[in-house]
Amino acid sequence: MSVILVTGSYDHEIRFWEAWSGICSRTIARPGESGQVNRLAISPDKRLLAAAIHKKVNIYEIASPSSTPLISLDEHTMNVTSVSFHSEGKWLVTGSEDGTIRIWDLRSNQAHRTYNNGAPVNDVCVHPNQGELISCDQAGCIKQWDLSENVCSHELTPAGDVPIRSVSLAADGSCLIAGNNKGKCYVWKINDEKSNLPRYQAVTKFTAHKKYITRVLLSPDAKYLATCSADTTVKIWSISSNYEFRQEKVLQGHQRWVWDCAFSADSAYLVTASSDHTARLWEMASGDTVRQYNGHHKAAVCCALHDGAG
Repeated sequence: MSVILVTGSYDHEIRFWEAWSGICSRTIARPGESGQVNRLAISPDKRLLAAAIHKKVNIYEIASPSSTPLISLDEHTMNVTSVSFHSEGKWLVTGSEDGTIRIWDLRSNQAHRTYNNGAPVNDVCVHPNQGELISCDQAGCIKQWDLSENVCSHELTPAGDVPIRSVSLAADGSCLIAGNNKGKCYVWKINDEKSNLPRYQAVTKFTAHKKYITRVLLSPDAKYLATCSADTTVKIWSISSNYEFRQEKVLQGHQRWVWDCAFSADSAYLVTASSDHTARLWEMASGDTVRQYNGHHKAAVCCALHDGAG
């Protein structure tokens, strides 16, 4: 499977799609199992799908037709809101409304480490150096957690206690973007720890939407930012070398909240998931919908796309 496209929904189903035909190729139905699907992540080698389902994380084998998870990680006590793989796929990081961030060793299926964030965690991403995590939370904090020293080493509170909904890191680790519940985006340049400059240097902030931001995501080439919102749109922003953000396109077509998005490896396409029960594939150059994925019976709230090298 060269292109893996997956969506998750409040209908409890996980669906795999043929990206270009729009046909649903596989459904993990989870009969008799409660819990909505909150987030999805595909392992770098395209072998595993991690699905955050209510308080647990199910790991499925992508090539297997079985709907039974390989493993189920269930130490969180509240909704799991984020899930990401380490670059080598050996471990997984999760964030939860229970106020913790956990690192799971996929070889032993054990929680290898737990960070106590204190406030409900909304999003976590792994720094490209694989040695740090960046989290954001309901109390308005963004934190850097060092994996080597087991501590929170930096903390940012750009808008007081306004909840930070989503964080995204450039693939080269050069900048961090956060989006909050009031539709604002905050941008930091990340300086080398060895330089005399602050690790996180605030460079700009701007209002992206008048309503909630649900997801911010930098494109793999770091030339664009996608912002998803409760206002039913996704906005695409171009980023200049000196961190000027210019609105390039408004992707319009979804009828309700847009919850999640994922870029193709070449940054030419974007997949989005919405409360209108559908997912869409957008062409970045034109801003047009090139495919719509219909099949979920309730809100589609998460998506994952992996079309790069396995």
